[in-house]
Amino acid sequence: MAKVKTKSLGRMAKLKKAATIPAGKRAGRRATAKKVDLKYIPWNTVPLEDLNPLFQRQFVVGEDIMVARVLMKKGCIVPLHSHYNEQVTYILEGALKFWIDDKEIVVHAGEVLTIPRNMPHKAEALEDTVDLDIFNPPRADWINKTDQYLRKSK
Repeated sequence: MAKVKTKSLGRMAKLKKAATIPAGKRAGRRATAKKVDLKYIPWNTVPLEDLNPLFQRQFVVGEDIMVARVLMKKGCIVPLHSHYNEQVTYILEGALKFWIDDKEIVVHAGEVLTIPRNMPHKAEALEDTVDLDIFNPPRADWINKTDQYLRKSK
């Protein structure tokens, strides 16, 4: 019985020691000392971009993530599209109807929708809507302003 306890305690000590080693080194990768800048950005300091008469947005980009504040007037249509980026949509005000994965889903204020990578989806603002869209990785087409599917009238 004492041997079993010794082995268990030995394993626990190894696990405890491993927990103090940075994850990059535990996985056999060299940990990098890359410095990432801390940012504090009030939304009112981020330019509001008008993409069409019914769609405006602002976004902030981190190293591996992007958050966008999207403002849509009632009737705004986001055409069918897909992207490599995983997306989380959190509705702050209003409601959006999504057509996704052969379903119609209405997401109201206080609700969240997660959209996997490369999944085609379309949306319509059922009322004036404000939402936060979080993307990983950041949307290169938004950053580079090559998102023509959003830059059309209505």
